[in-house]
Amino acid sequence: MILIRTPYRISFFGGGTDYYGWYERYGGDVLSTTINQYNYLTCRYSSPFDTEFRNRISWRINENTTRIEDIQHNAVREALLYHGVKRGIEIIHQSDLPARSGLASSSSFCAGLLKAIYTLKGEMITKYGLARETIRLEREILKEQGGIQDQIAVVYGGLNYIHINHNGSFSVEPIIISEERKELLNSHLLLFFTGLSRNSFEIAQKQVENITVKEKQLTRMQQMVFEACEILNSDNDIKLFGELLDETWQLKRSLATDISNNFIDNIYTVAKENGAIGGKILGAGGGGFILLFADPEKHKNIKQVLHKLIYVPFKFDDQGCQTLFYAPKEYDKAVYEKRDFLFSQHELGNIIL
Repeated sequence: MILIRTPYRISFFGGGTDYYGWYERYGGDVLSTTINQYNYLTCRYSSPFDTEFRNRISWRINENTTRIEDIQHNAVREALLYHGVKRGIEIIHQSDLPARSGLASSSSFCAGLLKAIYTLKGEMITKYGLARETIRLEREILKEQGGIQDQIAVVYGGLNYIHINHNGSFSVEPIIISEERKELLNSHLLLFFTGLSRNSFEIAQKQVENITVKEKQLTRMQQMVFEACEILNSDNDIKLFGELLDETWQLKRSLATDISNNFIDNIYTVAKENGAIGGKILGAGGGGFILLFADPEKHKNIKQVLHKLIYVPFKFDDQGCQTLFYAPKEYDKAVYEKRDFLFSQHELGNIIL
């Protein structure tokens, strides 16, 4: 049995510069953090005594199949095929927060899935390698639109500055600040679920199409990454970070028409009227979670006026994608080889005896 835990992430600045159409020309820069809300994956090879189905996949639905090719979950199916997994497998997914909500749930799932497969095979993979392979799974194999910051963030974990080179390679630099400064930032942040789920890939496609005509906005959004890092690494008033968030949100919502809507705009307006300094919709936009920045003394008022939304308290996470439990159970190889033919109970008894 293997248990993998992968965090969700909050992207503060630089979203959009991690899209291929941008970073291939200008490079990409992102400031983000992971939080203590997680995706969990348990994984093991199927028991040789379970002869009805070889594969059991539990996510939003429960799947039982005899062939990998028949698995409905696209990421699970393609990852297992890519790695040439031949033996029956059982994968169970659980999560703290909903999917399609702007916190990199898809990348968190895929990173955990790939790490589980490597761990199950008894192989090691570096953080850099896992992030690259998660990007390959989502962007090249599954052909999903979007950037590449999420995969990097959830694998590495922590409050990081991520730089993306023109060729798609990248570097990750932890933001080195005192625990007191980090706690100060964390204490100013509020996270609410809007109740809206959306297809981020459709919104991402529109952002990709608009990259060439939104160069001015994206250039400014990229510059703000360095300004935000400077604020964190200084004794400047932390409220400047919130003001910068407000500016990046105004720019982000102009990148595509579906990033915001009247419902989201109203939430943001009400929050600012009650003390919020800044904030933004996380992820591609259109719904999901909204991040707000406010003096802790204003939090009570903001929670009251947004009481219809689900408030999610959080702390920063520093661990990234990791194996929490590893206890492989190996059966006799001959049993597994015979099991591929879905042998009868009589044949099973002969093998055991």
